[in-house]
Amino acid sequence: MKERKNHKPTRLLKKFGLATLLPTLLATAVQPALAQPTPEAARSYQSHQLLEDKLIITTSDSQVTLTPLNNAALEIHYQREGLKQLPSFARAEQLTNQLKSDALAQLSVSEEALRYSLGELTAIIHKSPFAIEYLRDGKPLLSEEHGFFANQTMRGFRFNLAEQEKLIGGGQRVLGMDRRGHRLPLYNKAHYGYTTESEQMYFGLPAVMSSNKYILLFDNSATGTMDLGASEKDVLQFEAVAGRTSYIVVAGDTYPKLIENYVDVTGRQPLPPRWAFGNFASRFGYRSEQEVRDVVKKFREEDFPLDALVLDLYWFGPDIQGHMGNLAWDEKAFPNPVGMMADLREDGINTILVTEPFVLSSSERWDSAVAANALARNLAGQPKQFDFYFGNTGLIDVFSADGRDWFWNIYKGLKDQGVAGWWGDLGEPEVHPSDTVHTVGMADEIHNAYGHRWAQMLFDNEKAANADQRPFIMMRAGFPGSQRFGMIPWTGDVSREWGGLKPQVELSLQMGLLGFGYTHSDLGGFAGGEEFDRELYIRWLQYGAFQPVYRPHAQEHIAPEPVFHDRKTRDITREYVKLRYRLLPYNYTLAFENSQTGMPLMRPLFFDNENNLALMDNKDAYLWGNDFLVAPVTAEDTDEVAVQLPGGVWFDYWNDNQYGGDSARIKVNLETIPVLVRAGAFIPTVPDMRNTREYSSRDLRLDYYAHESAAQSSGYVYEDDGVTADAFSKGQYQKLRFAGERSETGIQFKFGLEGDGYTGAPQSRNVELVVHNWQQAPAGINAGSQRINLVKKENQLTENTAWYDKRAKALHVKFGWAEKNQNLTVTQ
Repeated sequence: MKERKNHKPTRLLKKFGLATLLPTLLATAVQPALAQPTPEAARSYQSHQLLEDKLIITTSDSQVTLTPLNNAALEIHYQREGLKQLPSFARAEQLTNQLKSDALAQLSVSEEALRYSLGELTAIIHKSPFAIEYLRDGKPLLSEEHGFFANQTMRGFRFNLAEQEKLIGGGQRVLGMDRRGHRLPLYNKAHYGYTTESEQMYFGLPAVMSSNKYILLFDNSATGTMDLGASEKDVLQFEAVAGRTSYIVVAGDTYPKLIENYVDVTGRQPLPPRWAFGNFASRFGYRSEQEVRDVVKKFREEDFPLDALVLDLYWFGPDIQGHMGNLAWDEKAFPNPVGMMADLREDGINTILVTEPFVLSSSERWDSAVAANALARNLAGQPKQFDFYFGNTGLIDVFSADGRDWFWNIYKGLKDQGVAGWWGDLGEPEVHPSDTVHTVGMADEIHNAYGHRWAQMLFDNEKAANADQRPFIMMRAGFPGSQRFGMIPWTGDVSREWGGLKPQVELSLQMGLLGFGYTHSDLGGFAGGEEFDRELYIRWLQYGAFQPVYRPHAQEHIAPEPVFHDRKTRDITREYVKLRYRLLPYNYTLAFENSQTGMPLMRPLFFDNENNLALMDNKDAYLWGNDFLVAPVTAEDTDEVAVQLPGGVWFDYWNDNQYGGDSARIKVNLETIPVLVRAGAFIPTVPDMRNTREYSSRDLRLDYYAHESAAQSSGYVYEDDGVTADAFSKGQYQKLRFAGERSETGIQFKFGLEGDGYTGAPQSRNVELVVHNWQQAPAGINAGSQRINLVKKENQLTENTAWYDKRAKALHVKFGWAEKNQNLTVTQ
């Protein structure tokens, strides 16, 4: 058996066996057994006051504060004497849609209840027994069962569940889309080599989205459990061993509006740099400067676009153990890192470095970390030291100003050298002894917010250093709201087998619905795999063209980069990598929408038919933006895929075959996966490029999928310079709008430009409009008042001409777009 070069503690199970690892696991166990809560007496209302925009209620055992966050969201904070509270990690400090005045929050009082209304969301506070019920637009939405409870070992909340209610949420788990009936640990924990089942993974979220269109968030960072009707089928129960005793309830009339209201509270994801949507070279790991240069050269020789190169832990050490915490270049392997990164940057390639929050006591920075008071403490007040796979270590206390300052000083030095982005690994933290003391509390109180606070440290300092620059921050763990710090999560150390590919859609959809729209997988799989499986690898990279980040990554004994495989593999995967670049105007527009409304890039099918609850269970297909429906091939030797449809008419992207109804059976070969386009959609593409720095829409193709069921349709492309932070709010952007309207005589297209433009924006565009499903050559085509003539052959197609492809039943029209508003009419 070929040795696997695993570098993370959980990988010891694979490499050395359980007998070797068991003492380490026992020594570092961090999850105490959670006792069942003792019964509490029913609480009753005593008094209330309205203080500014907050409703503060005194009950027989606690104080309850209801804080309106927008007209569809409330924070409910129960406080009892003797229970330590932590600040909210989930709430954004600056809410973007706050109530404009107290008048929007209306309170009425009766003998039995208080009625506190925000507009979309109303809280009915029953006085005796005390319980809060929530209404949306006057209709029942959610209600506390007992509500808040607390005893010596546990605190949390209990809510009623409706009989047919489905629950999505909990973050990264492999359980199916509807998580009702599960009891899930709330403790971020690595799961090395997972496949088709996992109840506990790297990035859990103490929140659920209900089929009744509410989101319920337990704003508590401590180790705990989320019981979704497992112990009692009609009770949802949040439990934690410590931490903040508050929850947030958000309502929405539609699922997209629900998500928008939710990210209004927890924060919107800022638009990443445009290069983040390109192709990444990544593995565990590149061992030298020469290897880096050789890899980049190979990508160029094989005609693969490339935008980023990721360096795993060998950049600061020649082997796996003994070097973590150095966070400085291994000068023997990387003699000229500044020159190397400058050369990469000149070629349009951005360098990303892995970093970890552990500092080994044998590392070059241990004394510095101790002197700077940067490390978490033990119970005696000394730097906490413990053993794990990489050596004897301490953990940076990212909750303390000293820890953050010390850590950022290292990042700043690397950034000044030319590093373009950060990869935060092991940030659960992967090993986190319970007796570790952080500035704000013990390990078990704040464990789930560690990655969140780490990301915030990076984001805040990046913005302070250069407010106009977009940070790139990829992290393995976080908390609700981490998206506002630009966090880009991935799904961890997935097994390199078919069982590892199968759950990837589920994982990304679950995370995207709760704010993390950039969740993606190590394309090709990371862990294990003794021999290269060409079919599996191709299928995974085909799926990757329609997921948020395109980053093949794996243990190095099988190359994760497509350029190092056989010709057939290279030829197939090259086309998908290039397709991703051609689709950049579409994909970048999805990212813009996410930054404005929280709408995920990957969307579940039920978004298209909210009344069909059966669609909520679909974890095998998804919407890529509004207009693509993608069903990855996740089983070997597949030549046909059954795809559930949400209704409407769909076109096969590869051959224009039409599908409708509730399902379709789609033929595939090794070169294709099911990719469908919505009838009436406009799909924008641009020519091939070497990297995103060459992006331009000067030559723009618009594929329009004509169908009588789509009498009117529209779309747009968002563009900016790909670099400037907050370009949209600064007015440094352009929107290219297009619409089509069918009539008995043909189709009228309208094209319009919005925005003040941006540096590098084309002054005019050469457009090729391709009208699919057009049954005959048109009687006439006019661009404004100018008539466009038909040519007989494709090679005669030039500006202000058109060609009808009789075999494909597609009309190609070329014209110039320089005016702010232009019309084009196709007459039948």
